[in-house]
Amino acid sequence: MSQKNKKVRIAAVGDIHFVMSKTEETKNLITRASKLADIILLCGDITNYGQEEEAVEIAKIFNTVQIPILAVLGNHDHAEEKPKQIKKILNEARVHFLEDAVFVYENLGFAGVKGFGGGFNKNMIASFGETATKKFVEESINETLMLERFLQSLTTPKIIVALHYAPIIETVVGEPEQIMPFLGNSRLSETLDRFNVRAVFHGHAHHGSLKGKTQKGIAVYNCSLPLLLKHGQKGFILHEE
Repeated sequence: MSQKNKKVRIAAVGDIHFVMSKTEETKNLITRASKLADIILLCGDITNYGQEEEAVEIAKIFNTVQIPILAVLGNHDHAEEKPKQIKKILNEARVHFLEDAVFVYENLGFAGVKGFGGGFNKNMIASFGETATKKFVEESINETLMLERFLQSLTTPKIIVALHYAPIIETVVGEPEQIMPFLGNSRLSETLDRFNVRAVFHGHAHHGSLKGKTQKGIAVYNCSLPLLLKHGQKGFILHEE
């Protein structure tokens, strides 16, 4: 196979929820992924409590990896309202955050945002009523608009997207219906379908489903680590493009 037609291998995982007691377990996971893939894609909740100390320790693991590590943050990474500090620590370990800039590797463009809740399809929450509800919907819209800007900036023939929150309801099926509005939103899916997206990876829904697709047919994978382990997976989804 020529270098031009060589497949790019992506190891995607979300919800590592790193704590000090999981150092060896996390190191083994990242080491395995780095040996099998050309790129590691982290779909949020890299830390468990959003603490700088957690970021410092997992950065030591990332520093041993020679292939690119791309990431978006998750809700747990925001828990102590220190996302900038966590990003800075992980940037120093050569982690590239897609929420800050797109990334191009071979003929693949990578884009990503955290995303947010909001609900799916006809059950999406509307911007109506109390200010708190309007702000919730505004956050969902702002994340979607950011993703759209990133996708517009890419000129590669194929695009891979990383999210934390789900863009479709199919990959959160298995979670309690009551919390579905907090697991993702369909606005993300509507944006994805307007671009040359080949595959989408997200986390967040630990008890959801492994795979679904957008209305246009784009493959969407839930790569939440607890879900993958429950289904006997190796701890990450290995995808070739």
